Amino acid sequence: MSEMGTGSAAAGRRRPARERLLVTAARRFYADGVTATGIDTIVAEAGVAKTSLYNNFHSKAELVRAYLDARHEEWFATYRTRLEETVGPREAVLAVFDTYADHAEAAQATGFRGCGLLNAAAELPVGDIGRDVVRRHKETVEELIGFHLGQLLPSRPGEAGVLAEHLSFLLEGAMTRAGLEGDGSRLARARTLAAALLDEAMAGS
Repeated sequence: MSEMGTGSAAAGRRRPARERLLVTAARRFYADGVTATGIDTIVAEAGVAKTSLYNNFHSKAELVRAYLDARHEEWFATYRTRLEETVGPREAVLAVFDTYADHAEAAQATGFRGCGLLNAAAELPVGDIGRDVVRRHKETVEELIGFHLGQLLPSRPGEAGVLAEHLSFLLEGAMTRAGLEGDGSRLARARTLAAALLDEAMAGS
């Protein structure tokens, strides 16, 4: 092993056990699914004892919820970075689409499978708290779109609300198709359609 490889491995081992478990779980849950990923696999790849897992997470279900919370925070960190680059509410709406595209691009190297939150929710039983985490995330994304549209169309709040729902459906549909097809081209197309809808709405002001 090269010195760089040895250093990287050592750095990984110096990470707190909780962080190593979350990083490993995130990679495996996204690539293979929540159900197919066992605790033994996560513990072995993270390089920690099984007792360390249960010292940090009382169950696999708790680890799954921590994974979903982490993906939520990761999405918003990317979105905030995108938002800092925007000028005006029109571009702020499109920043939401760009954030989805950023996550799709980041996943290409290991295999893009669509929205990790929705993928996980599809495996969880009705009533599971993890599904509530995902639902709240999607609602918050739609609320963000609605907030920016409210700024874009201040005298037409009803139209802004309808358009926010429309764009949210467009975004989620594109993400689903992109995940099935394994690339982000559907997201690029959705952004183009969203821009056209925004321009049409602005022209009617």
